[in-house]
Amino acid sequence: MASLKLILRTDKIDQTGEAPLFLRIIKDRKTKFLTLGVKLKLSEWDEGKQRIKKNHKNSERMNAFISTKVAEAQGEVADLSRKKKDVTARRLKDAIMGKKPENYFEYVYGRLDKLKTSLKYGVWQNYDSYTKKLEKFVGSKELLFEDITVSFLNDYKAWMINTRNNNPTTVAYTFRIMRKFTKEAISDGAAPASAFPYDKIVLTAPDPVKHFLTKAQVEELMKLPMRETTNAKIYRDMFVFCCFAGGLRFSDVLELTWENYVEAENRIVKTIRKSGRSHNFKIGSIATEILQIYKTPDAKQTDYIFPILAAEAEYAGHGHSHFLIKSNLSRCANLQLHKLGKELKLPFTLTFHASRHTFATNALKNGMRIEYVSKLMDHASIGITQMYAKIVNEDLDEAVEKYLN
Repeated sequence: MASLKLILRTDKIDQTGEAPLFLRIIKDRKTKFLTLGVKLKLSEWDEGKQRIKKNHKNSERMNAFISTKVAEAQGEVADLSRKKKDVTARRLKDAIMGKKPENYFEYVYGRLDKLKTSLKYGVWQNYDSYTKKLEKFVGSKELLFEDITVSFLNDYKAWMINTRNNNPTTVAYTFRIMRKFTKEAISDGAAPASAFPYDKIVLTAPDPVKHFLTKAQVEELMKLPMRETTNAKIYRDMFVFCCFAGGLRFSDVLELTWENYVEAENRIVKTIRKSGRSHNFKIGSIATEILQIYKTPDAKQTDYIFPILAAEAEYAGHGHSHFLIKSNLSRCANLQLHKLGKELKLPFTLTFHASRHTFATNALKNGMRIEYVSKLMDHASIGITQMYAKIVNEDLDEAVEKYLN
């Protein structure tokens, strides 16, 4: 329960010998002071009775004013304490002063409205859906920044794992989004600097498992009998192409056109969709052979190499249409690859993204320098590529255990 008491701040006596009168609020051993706009001499204040003495010329009027303020404060404290089990001294002070508290959802949804046209739709949707997940946990849009404590985050973490069956990686990503918006709110002055418990929360997200195909498994995949001109075959060829063409992401290989391919140099020249960086690299003989399968005499420079996309205009940009088309085609590709993976009896579910892991792992095993692999994969830093070097090192350790012991 919070305690309220009138305090004459003798540590703030001014040159006239008067000290300011404050209303002190103590909650959970945290103290806040609320000024009443009153100054008194030490001889004019009765600490025991919590009243101004009669030797003050306006004692009666001033005591009535103070009593009203204290009564209003007690009413606000009682009302807020009924509504919220955990309420801070700062929140009580803000309530007494009539100051509107900083609401997390109001701030985040407001930011998302402003970012909707500047963010890639997939990123924006992630931010929006993860915020809605938090709203479901809270049960309303009533969440103050200062309510997000270590205890709150631990409860939310337990709810995500036990109720939503979220894995540790998803939990870590959820908190990363909350951390991002809280930092922005503090920077904007919409939240107090003290409302940042994220450095005190322990997250133990394991390194994600990187599934990849060995060179022999890729060769088996290439030999699987498939009907010509089917989407299943095209997705298979796209997958194998990426295994030998820098591990291009699905969205980038999907929109490859013949003008992106410099045939005389066996080179791909393209702006990577995710990073916006210009990419220019040579491809190997297997990737080249796959391209020749799809090269027709009447092919135009603007035609897609792999005939999956139908409408270029709808796929252009980073908006909602692009996101829906890419998501739908990605699901179709993964469905077909899942079936092929079963035929190969792979110990994991084969997805298109495994082509990136396959390229990186096999390139490092074949002796390519890690900085070259990092550049080809368009990684933001070489640190991201290090995870593949770890896989190669683990394979090397297994080989030593098997053949040298």
